[in-house]
Amino acid sequence: MEQERKINHNNIVECKNVSKTFITPEGEHPVVQNLDLEARENEFLVLFGPGQCGKTTIINMIAGFEKATAGSMKFMGKEITKPDSSRGVVFQSTALFPWMTTMGNVEYGLKMAGVPKAERQKRAQKYIDLVGLSGFEKSFPVQLSGGMRQRVGIARAYCNEPKLMLMDEPFGALDAQTRYLMQEELQRIWEAEKRTVIFVTNNIEEALYLADRILVLTNCPATVKREYKIDLPRPRNLVSPEFLALRKEITSILDSTL
Repeated sequence: MEQERKINHNNIVECKNVSKTFITPEGEHPVVQNLDLEARENEFLVLFGPGQCGKTTIINMIAGFEKATAGSMKFMGKEITKPDSSRGVVFQSTALFPWMTTMGNVEYGLKMAGVPKAERQKRAQKYIDLVGLSGFEKSFPVQLSGGMRQRVGIARAYCNEPKLMLMDEPFGALDAQTRYLMQEELQRIWEAEKRTVIFVTNNIEEALYLADRILVLTNCPATVKREYKIDLPRPRNLVSPEFLALRKEITSILDSTL
């Protein structure tokens, strides 16, 4: 239950005055500028902003895939210099190995880490069960729906038991009904696992349904325009007066960034 889940206010991620500029044939292209961001233990933090504003670049820097041009980025008190298994990533594209089964995809990270077969399959089965794919262990990605493939991607990321989950618009390619079901499932999984999540979306209902806090980003180059602490009880009612009032307010803030 939501009231039983406590957020530890120790910061697990700290980004201070972070900027990122890409060099293109046309010259310098600033994507993130003077960004300050913190994420706390067990928190569900949503980065919400317009399309192409730099949200994915922020996720890639926290993951260690990209290096900041300026500023400091720390994870658990240490500077982020490269990817590691303590930070799991789920992308919009599931990027599953098409020649591997559900079990093969979910256990892949543990296999690469040298975990013995029996142990890694036991742990993979735990997360396959957690995401609701029991019975599909031997299925290949082509045999699964879009929502099921995304569940495999979530199970694969969780299977490495990271301290932080980074999710870059993971439901953006799904139809509306499947997207809503996946939001419900993700909330259930997150409450069961009690991990920090940083989630990127440009869908306001999704942000409000999932977040403990929302950081509204400006247009590119991205920086934080406003922070909202979301105190609505879970599971959230998408048509309650409080939900709709926040939706209207945050949408107006986003519109003013364009």
